[in-house]
Amino acid sequence: MTDPLTVQSTQAAAAVRGNSGADTGSALSAVTSDFETFLKMLTAQAKYQDPLEPIDSTEYAAQLAQFSMVEQQVQTNDILAALVSDMGRSGLTSLGGWIGMQVRSPAQVNFAGEPVTLTPDLAPGALDGVLVVSSGTGQTVRRVEFSSTDASVTWDGLMQDGTNAPFGSYSFQVESWREGSRIDTAPAQQYDRVREAQITADGATSLVLEDGRVISAEAVTALRSG
Repeated sequence: MTDPLTVQSTQAAAAVRGNSGADTGSALSAVTSDFETFLKMLTAQAKYQDPLEPIDSTEYAAQLAQFSMVEQQVQTNDILAALVSDMGRSGLTSLGGWIGMQVRSPAQVNFAGEPVTLTPDLAPGALDGVLVVSSGTGQTVRRVEFSSTDASVTWDGLMQDGTNAPFGSYSFQVESWREGSRIDTAPAQQYDRVREAQITADGATSLVLEDGRVISAEAVTALRSG
């Protein structure tokens, strides 16, 4: 005869195994809950077993061994979660030294009427360049030509038809040209001062720049004093 408690404990074990591939937080909670439930059922099963049909010792030992492994996995998950949290805080502490410094990243500005000056990097061998200004929707609003000898290039805030560009977010690319042929296109880079470092909900480290933009720390290609 199969004891109902034995059936329930087997179902609890199956539930634990089913949760093994789920999200870490919900799976950990489910595994812990199922383990505690199993212990209660196992205790009741031993206390109220039929003297004429006692619990099979082999099955009893197998259940104990199985859920001992589950308990160890719960403890391992706790340790791993703590390690990940510590690593995130460590990375944030090291980035704290960047606050007040200038970082270089793909250029994007919150345009509010002021001219935007960039220091473009042309591809090797290029003689001329074009700064391509795009709106937040990806539409090209202006193309500004410059020479390889120019130390910087400025977008005056005008669109291609000479009208003022609307306020908003704009991105920039640099086209490298040689003898009438475009040889390369790359994101323009700019320096911005770091105002704050933070960890986002997904665990990534981000930087808040002086103009309020938020960029990933991984997007930074250079660092210099402010």
